[in-house]
Amino acid sequence: MSLKGFHVLFIVLAVLCTLGFAAWCLLTTYEFPGVREMGYGSGILGLGLSIYGIWFVYKKAGKLIT
Repeated sequence: MSLKGFHVLFIVLAVLCTLGFAAWCLLTTYEFPGVREMGYGSGILGLGLSIYGIWFVYKKAGKLIT
């Protein structure tokens, strides 16, 4: 696996983890202080990672040596 492929895989796994954590925080029935805020923050981070992943694949990865 190339470095580019590993980077894309790592971004996809990070997006899945952050959005999964956001869903778990927002759908939990327990009321702990700050759980909702952590869910919102994780969701925003997941969306940011998604945008970065799309940018990397279409703009940056074409310039890298394969």
